[in-house]
Amino acid sequence: MSDSQQTDPAADPVPAPLPRWWSRPAESVGAHEGSVPPPRAAEHADSDPDPAPAPDPVTEPAPVPQWWSRPARPVAGHEGSVPPPRTAPEPVAGPDAQADPDTEPRYDPWGVRPLQSVDHGKAGSRRVRLSQGIALALGTALLAGGIGGYAGVLAERQAGTRLELPQAAPADGGRAPDSVAGIAATALPGVVTLHVNAAEGSSTGTGFVLDGQGHILTNNHVVHGARTITVTFSTGESVAAELVGGDTGYDLAVVKVDGVRGLRPLALGNSENVKVGDPVVAIGAPFDLSNTVTAGIISATGRPITAGGDKGDGSDVSYVDALQTDAPINPGNSGGPLLDARAQVIGINSAIRGGGDGGDGGDKSGQQRGSIGLGFAIPVNQGKRVAEELMRTGRATHPVIGVTLDMDYSGDGARVGEKGEGGKPAVTAGGPGARAGIRPGDVITKVDGVRVHGGDELVIKIRAHRPGDRLTLTVLREGRERTLEVVLGSANGS
Repeated sequence: MSDSQQTDPAADPVPAPLPRWWSRPAESVGAHEGSVPPPRAAEHADSDPDPAPAPDPVTEPAPVPQWWSRPARPVAGHEGSVPPPRTAPEPVAGPDAQADPDTEPRYDPWGVRPLQSVDHGKAGSRRVRLSQGIALALGTALLAGGIGGYAGVLAERQAGTRLELPQAAPADGGRAPDSVAGIAATALPGVVTLHVNAAEGSSTGTGFVLDGQGHILTNNHVVHGARTITVTFSTGESVAAELVGGDTGYDLAVVKVDGVRGLRPLALGNSENVKVGDPVVAIGAPFDLSNTVTAGIISATGRPITAGGDKGDGSDVSYVDALQTDAPINPGNSGGPLLDARAQVIGINSAIRGGGDGGDGGDKSGQQRGSIGLGFAIPVNQGKRVAEELMRTGRATHPVIGVTLDMDYSGDGARVGEKGEGGKPAVTAGGPGARAGIRPGDVITKVDGVRVHGGDELVIKIRAHRPGDRLTLTVLREGRERTLEVVLGSANGS
């Protein structure tokens, strides 16, 4: 049997992990300085000298290099204290092979892996935590970038095309009853727009509801010669209407609709209570713009105006003792209501005065002009009386004094003609004027103390009253003024 010891891998105990206090020897390697030092020889426990003292960690602080490896066999007598170094692989040998000291694993103080180390956990766990940290950082960066981008887009929109300016919150829609908005809200349901087809063409006007039976008051010149009449309410509902009656001298007419429920008649005021400067609201359909509301004041009262006269014989002339207003009134407003601060009708809009026209909104060429702030309305007291007569009989009566006037007289006042129409007497025998003492050639200068400057104004002042009313006339005869009292008669209108 060979003297060499044979390494039995199965007999070797399982190498224990190196203790953390392990360090390289304090002494130099000696003959192997500069090369790989030989590992300590494994000897029998009885002959093993005392191990060298442990190196001082103060004098030798350097850690053992990572390439340190343990001897192939454990050192006898030190089991349980110093773990055997790691064993290098041994070559396969026969039973009589001698142990070659040159092939024994040697102690290498400059190994790659130090024996004295700190446990930092598993490398896989570190890689997982690192990847998780990277993923979290990327997610946070993406989220922050998205939020920042969205905020930038909003800022750009607010600073660019989509501006958001300060705005008042929605408020209560109610308005004071005497405000323009309050008056309009009260009156609009009772105002209608009329579309008329006649032999001369089509026209547009305005009217307002008088009662629950469907009677509507408007201007006569709106529906004169109508073949069809269509009434449109503020709700947009349209129905056909029929003419009840009209009067050219007053320029008033009544039409009627049937089968309409929920009619809203307008309240009628008293035109005798109107004062200059009172606020008013006009409603109409100027140029077919339905439900148009304008506002102004009463500019004057008792304004004598005439309108019409297209026929040339005076049979179609309207005489109106009108209310004047600066509320804008335009073609299409005709027949609409003029309202006071209580939303009561005080007049019926009838005419406007435009630059160069004849008082009815049209010039000599027939072209309609817009408002210049001179609008005229028939007083509601006169409109009420005429409307009642038209609703009862289809005709209206005119108050008269029974005289024929000289309409060519250019002096101040209204002169009674020398002869009447068709050679008849200028003062009707037995008529109101004859009973009051009026003679041909007399010049009437005042009515109830109010000066008149022509024949038209005298007619207007008389028609502002009812048949049977008593008037005081101031008459100039042969250079002297006389005061006469006359009771107005009645004549059928046209």
